[in-house]
Amino acid sequence: LLATIFGTMIALALERFHFPGRKAVEALLFLPIIMPEITIGISLLVFFTLVFRIVENITGIRLNLGLPTVIIGHVAFNISFVTITVRARLAELDPTLEQAAFDLGANEWRTFWRITFPLILPGIFSAALLAFTLSLDDFVVTFFTTGVGSMTLPLFVYGMIKFAVTPAINAISTLMLLASLLLVVSSLRVQKT
Repeated sequence: LLATIFGTMIALALERFHFPGRKAVEALLFLPIIMPEITIGISLLVFFTLVFRIVENITGIRLNLGLPTVIIGHVAFNISFVTITVRARLAELDPTLEQAAFDLGANEWRTFWRITFPLILPGIFSAALLAFTLSLDDFVVTFFTTGVGSMTLPLFVYGMIKFAVTPAINAISTLMLLASLLLVVSSLRVQKT
């Protein structure tokens, strides 16, 4: 959800506004896509370790890896996929529709919510689905950003598979497959409307 919100905002900013450093932001967006996940995971671990050490030196508060670092890590690598997907939908948008709304007296806020947002909603939904699927499937980034006592589904499944494939693994895999199919069907329905 967070990657979808931030990625959509970045896509809107990159598509609609010209600002200093725009090309650098565009280049940075491709890094999580072209970098191997192991590099992202290790980089995030080093980043969190350095930040936690600085916070402890300044405040005396000791921070540890856990669910918040997993969330930050997943947002960090999913935001690129969301931004690129939503930006592609924005690029296809016919500018005359927004111009017509302005000509009819709508302000920018009303034009966005009445014209732009409904037209890019299928792209946002597709981006959210992609981010969810990537997060659900991701083991490497989760492994490096989770702390002791934190358990996510990929770590749980990996831990169970190390010993043997049990009926519980088969049941979890079936539920994940059904959930993915349900999301794909709902995505197709949203895109048809």
